[in-house]
Amino acid sequence: MLRQQWQLTQRERREQDSHSFKYIIRARPTRPGGRAMMRKDQSVSNTRVGGKTMTKGEQTRRRIVAAAAPIFNQHGYEGSSLNDLMEATGLKKGGIYRHFSSKEALAVEAFDYTWGAAWNARMLHVDEKAKGIEKFKQLIANFVDCRPAVAGGCPILNTAIDTDDGNPALRSRAAKALRSWLARLQTVVKQAQERGEIRADVDPKAVATVIVASLEGALMMSRLERNDGPLRRVQQHLNRYLETEVSALGRAR
Repeated sequence: MLRQQWQLTQRERREQDSHSFKYIIRARPTRPGGRAMMRKDQSVSNTRVGGKTMTKGEQTRRRIVAAAAPIFNQHGYEGSSLNDLMEATGLKKGGIYRHFSSKEALAVEAFDYTWGAAWNARMLHVDEKAKGIEKFKQLIANFVDCRPAVAGGCPILNTAIDTDDGNPALRSRAAKALRSWLARLQTVVKQAQERGEIRADVDPKAVATVIVASLEGALMMSRLERNDGPLRRVQQHLNRYLETEVSALGRAR
């Protein structure tokens, strides 16, 4: 019966996949040990979305997502039990089922929320008017120094590992987030090329791939080694790469 209650219909999957990454993160209270705890006034955005006031049910749904997000991000889909989610949200099983048709439906929205937190951290204080190379350095520094509001690290890395041969809905969501990150970096390259700041023969996709792959790999190593040494070394390497191989001034140095 429980397995049936957690199943997601094809129609619901399509509806979940059509959602955009819409969450704005605010700090949450935690239980002893750092676990997130839902409270009545907890919210992840204003009560007005798209010019419309959210209903009480919609606000509760968002609070559930905010409380469940660190559970999924730290323990993975299979490792997050219904009891964990009930404890984090303070709701009984029926209270969660009232707002989400399945565990998968909740996990998908929790991923969007977590990715929103990670993206906000990576864009923190980034000067949109900065030159391309400097903007990249700011983004890299944010990845190394700024921790997202949702515990557990990068949701793309976590979900990619957790769902490699498992949940297709979450894997699709992580792939979508990765594409959006790569596309953002490629746009920075193209805009800087138009201003003459980055070499015209540089491939934007290649630059974006080198940056993302290097940072995600370094993050994985740092987590295993429990220190930020790999991240710091990769930051230095990427900065040199940008200055010597990507910048329009690189060949003159």
